[in-house]
Amino acid sequence: MLKSLAFFGVCSCKDRQAGDDNLMQEVNQNLAEEAGLNITHICLPAESGEDEIIDEILKINEDSRVHGLALQIAETSLSSKILNALKPEKDVDGLTDVNLGKLVRGDAHECFISPVARAVIELLEKSGVSLDGKKILVIGAHGSLEATLQCLFQRKGSMTMSSQWKTPQLQGKLQEADIVVLGSPKPEEIPLSWIQPGTTVFNCSHDFLSGKAACVSPGIHGISPIAEDVSLLAAALRIQNMVSSGRRWLREQQHRRWRLHCLKLQPLSPVPSDIEISRAQTPKAVEILAKEIGLFADEIEIYGKSKAKVRLSLLERLKDQADGKYVLVAGITPTPLGEGKSTVTIGLVQALTAHLNVNSFACLRQPSQGPTFGVKGGAAGGGYAQVIPMEEFNLHLTGDIHAITAANNLLAAAIDARILHENTQTDKALYNRLVPSVNGVREFSKIQLARLKRLGINKTDPSALTEEEMRKFARLDIDPSTITWQRVVDTNDRFLRKITVGQASTEKGCSRQAQFDIAVASEIMAVLALTDSLADMKERLGRMVVASDKNGQPVTADDLGVTGALTVLMKDAIKPNLMQTLEGTPVFVHAGPFANIAHGNSSVLADKIALKLVGEGGFVVTEAGFGADIGMEKFFNIKCRASGLVPNVVVLVATVRALKMHGGGPSVTAGVPLKKEYTEENLQLVADGCCNLEKQIQIAQLFGVPVVVALNVFKTDTRAEIDLVCELAKRAGAFNAVPCYHWSIGGKGSVDLAWAVREAASKESRFQFLYDVQLPIVEKIRTIAQSVYGAKDIELSPEAQSKIDRYTEQGFGNLPICMAKTHLSLSHQPDKKGVPKGFILPISDVRASIGAGFIYPLVGTMSTMPGLPTRPCFYDIDLDTETEQVKGLF
Repeated sequence: MLKSLAFFGVCSCKDRQAGDDNLMQEVNQNLAEEAGLNITHICLPAESGEDEIIDEILKINEDSRVHGLALQIAETSLSSKILNALKPEKDVDGLTDVNLGKLVRGDAHECFISPVARAVIELLEKSGVSLDGKKILVIGAHGSLEATLQCLFQRKGSMTMSSQWKTPQLQGKLQEADIVVLGSPKPEEIPLSWIQPGTTVFNCSHDFLSGKAACVSPGIHGISPIAEDVSLLAAALRIQNMVSSGRRWLREQQHRRWRLHCLKLQPLSPVPSDIEISRAQTPKAVEILAKEIGLFADEIEIYGKSKAKVRLSLLERLKDQADGKYVLVAGITPTPLGEGKSTVTIGLVQALTAHLNVNSFACLRQPSQGPTFGVKGGAAGGGYAQVIPMEEFNLHLTGDIHAITAANNLLAAAIDARILHENTQTDKALYNRLVPSVNGVREFSKIQLARLKRLGINKTDPSALTEEEMRKFARLDIDPSTITWQRVVDTNDRFLRKITVGQASTEKGCSRQAQFDIAVASEIMAVLALTDSLADMKERLGRMVVASDKNGQPVTADDLGVTGALTVLMKDAIKPNLMQTLEGTPVFVHAGPFANIAHGNSSVLADKIALKLVGEGGFVVTEAGFGADIGMEKFFNIKCRASGLVPNVVVLVATVRALKMHGGGPSVTAGVPLKKEYTEENLQLVADGCCNLEKQIQIAQLFGVPVVVALNVFKTDTRAEIDLVCELAKRAGAFNAVPCYHWSIGGKGSVDLAWAVREAASKESRFQFLYDVQLPIVEKIRTIAQSVYGAKDIELSPEAQSKIDRYTEQGFGNLPICMAKTHLSLSHQPDKKGVPKGFILPISDVRASIGAGFIYPLVGTMSTMPGLPTRPCFYDIDLDTETEQVKGLF
């Protein structure tokens, strides 16, 4: 039995008798209950105009709970505009031009047909009347009923005539007809005697839309009694259409290959700039893309023409659908120029979907505006493997980073304000201000009651607390020297790396040294990336530790009473952002945590939603920041632990350029032309540098996941160099190694990679974590240092050891580890290329992101606020004030 289907009636008719309405509603209700349907009746006021009726219809169109809509509107109020406001797939009365067109074209199996017209035909056939060669007269019918009756009778071989009541020679037509169908009430001036005795007459008038068909007057001799059954059969057929609509909807919820209209590429040579390529392609409207991949209109929130947020309710709707395959794109230790992981990610999904017709989704991090205007540029991919529009991807997007900045800085403001107020007020005054009397009523807020519970104070009446309990509740006693929560801004600003706050006289001497971090370094960004629901995010935000009190106990956002406000600021940011590639395949862009002090992966929610949307047999391809020793290790040990998802394949990106660097080539510096070693063939440098590739393959194998090496080919690479890398990668244990040309020709250039990934994903996954989180913090750090980086051992500074002892004592010792280390070497020294050995890894400090759920040791010094170079990217960024087009982004 089908459930959760709805039948909506919209009634604005002034002259319908209540008894008729109630009778048909009862008939519809009884039939619906037998079919397992839910019915809802919506009645608009009698004076409702066309626009009001259409507004109501449009609301119902977008309600995914409603699978059929029948109109009960007087014919005088019915217009073509109202009829065609209906979604054809919900038009169970077959009124829209789309359904009528399909019927006339002969595609009756693809459309809904008027239940009244079908009832007339079925009753005639069941009575034994042969329609072939019969003369049928349809009188007084209009619009869809007239067209449907004519079409159905003609298909049965009948000669069909159509007439209105005031047509001349009506009497002659009536006398010739074998069967008469009345589409509207007979005028009194038309005598019944005009209808020949023995003629079969069906009366479909009164309100054919509601299925209320009255039998004709008994004054006509020889009328078949089957005419009295039209209304009931029409009601039953309407319910049958409802059932068909519901079944179709259920089929659409099951996994299916997307009917995706992919965008064609016309690659140019030489390859133009990224922004020129992006601008040359017109993206699909995001609502069209959403529909193509199975999203409902009420599951997206559209931002402009090419971006939309996806609501988390989708996860509940698709909870029983099987997940697709889960692919991680990581890389070897990169040069400062980057080796193209984002480009490979986009090229792979373009190949899978646009060229192999396989459902696939890319899940990427949102880039910070700091590097976009600094030196690195954007992160939308490159060449003919990009997310478009790239300027919208790289600038603002839907405001998630701005929401994180606002939430982060609200919490920072709350910390300093609380210290000020505690330093300048007595216990009683502080308590009275925290729990004020409003209109004579004094009560704790919800978050204050939670704090009382944590303190073991089981009281709800503010006046019932003792002086000691009031002091304990009101004073957080934050130790300023232990504050770890910094303010953030999404701009590279080196002069904010160390600041002094509280210098104004109004702050009464509560000054302290502090700093700004780049916005994406905020723990709130890491929380966003690891959460799996709104409730989980709120809980994580509340348990973020911002400092310790003077007794060494952690102080949290919950203690400061700010959790609810943070959640409000983040309520939209939690929804993944839908965009598309150059070839029109879907992309989620969501979250962008730092890849050093955080885990450097896009959001768990984006991955989970994408895995459901691609369905069984589909692929979700996501990217990890920096090299595999950092981003991939954190993806497995932190993100997969949080999400419960199991990866199927690792795509390890390598370039000839980076391998030459690891083989002993000259240093590579951003903004400086490459030396000839990188632009001319040098097989020895390539062979020597493959030690780094081999090590990264071995790291992936520690986790039991097959590795496919993607060699991102540059125009200066030679065939001999390409073949050498692929051969050495396979010898090192890669499942396969494939050269990729997506940058120059799009998804077509990564078809071989797509086939290799599909084959590797068909193998059984033997995924495992590197360590047990119950191990002591030091042992977890040592395991990563030795097994992943190849260190001989670790060395803890006194400060690092003190922090480890404190976090262990506070109950945080069972969290996973997020190493903050340079990405330019497997070791802690950026200039040590290849595979360094025998080194001792120094741990200078250890910090905690308790809300996100990890401990992060600092290997050496680690800047969380980038600076601007001598010539930042912003010199080349401009706006054409005539066209409003952005220039200079890359």
